[in-house]
Amino acid sequence: MNYKGMQYLKNKLNIKKSRVQLRYRFYEQKKKAKDFGILTPQKLKNFHIVNGWCTKAVDSLADRISFYSWENDDFDFSNIYDMNNPDTLYDSAILSALISSCSFIVITPRRNDIPKLQVIDGSRATGIIDDTTGMLIEGYAEIEVDQDGKVTQAAYFTREKTRYYAIKNQKWSKVLTVKNPAPYALLVPVIYRPDAKRPFGHSRISRTCMDIAEGAMRTIKRSEIAGEYYSMPQKYVLGLDPDAELENERASASSMLKFTLDDSGENHVNLGQFNAASPQPFYEQLKMMASLFAAETGLTLDDLGFVTSNPTSVDTIKASHENLRVSARKAQKNFGRCFLNAGYLAACVRDDYSYERSQVYMTKATWAPIFEPDASQLGMIGDAIVKINTAMPGYVDESNAYQLTGLRKES
Repeated sequence: MNYKGMQYLKNKLNIKKSRVQLRYRFYEQKKKAKDFGILTPQKLKNFHIVNGWCTKAVDSLADRISFYSWENDDFDFSNIYDMNNPDTLYDSAILSALISSCSFIVITPRRNDIPKLQVIDGSRATGIIDDTTGMLIEGYAEIEVDQDGKVTQAAYFTREKTRYYAIKNQKWSKVLTVKNPAPYALLVPVIYRPDAKRPFGHSRISRTCMDIAEGAMRTIKRSEIAGEYYSMPQKYVLGLDPDAELENERASASSMLKFTLDDSGENHVNLGQFNAASPQPFYEQLKMMASLFAAETGLTLDDLGFVTSNPTSVDTIKASHENLRVSARKAQKNFGRCFLNAGYLAACVRDDYSYERSQVYMTKATWAPIFEPDASQLGMIGDAIVKINTAMPGYVDESNAYQLTGLRKES
């Protein structure tokens, strides 16, 4: 088969890497806002303000997407994931995909054992995707990096084999080639909101989110600069002798100033103080930006720190987060398919047999409820389940009930 080759994928990854790292800086609150330098005093040029809105946008969605189990698990995907620390693996893959639009699961064969599944972020892997299945025809991944972020081990994946490379004497050298029994490359993308134009998806931290977050940081910085003035208002002196000495810092901090009479025995010195700037305009501007950010991400002003009301019921919370609920439901569909692809290829590696993709179409990922109901809503759901099962016995089973209520029977 004609492949693009590892060097082509390396170049492709280098083009995309900076965009992913930019979004991680916003998520980790390490991105400094651009300073226009119009009115900022020189001493405050390096004054750094952080903003956690982008972090909130990602975490608010990631925390509501919780994988539960596999239905019709004929190929025992549950065992594969259970042997790979699923509590961390699912959440890590989902969080990274929301930040960078796409994370990756590396499947590493282990002799006579369950394959190893490793999650890496979107800045360390890429590939050529099959638009129908969402799996890769070929791929490249930086598997290991050192503390300085330099790559120490990489791999090139194809349908036939996987080649592992390591740095020896400051040069890349092939250290291992492993046959691939699966029909696709053992590098599976976990994608958030893919479409026909961008099959590797979109980041939760959009360009609009980044622009608004930077504007909010500049607003906070301006308010801090203004605070230096209204915490110690500027004063002025009129009629002071040109030869008189007045220490500016002492005059700003002192509550008592002394002025002597002139040669004529008179004193025409007048003291005054400029009106302090109000912080209210900055608060209003910041609230306006919070409204724009909330509209972009499906959050509310309460989520961003501006208290507007106190919801008293789950229904009220759901209504105010309807856009967030829809986004979470869509993300569950995308991530469910991606985890299914990873489980399918891992099963092929485990059994050393190339199964057909159509053999696993009945296996479905199930998720915990996006919004867990309160006590009053649990009663209504219980009544509905009784009525449905009376009309159609056994229609709502334990798995269906968990997705509605969040309650499960411990084994």
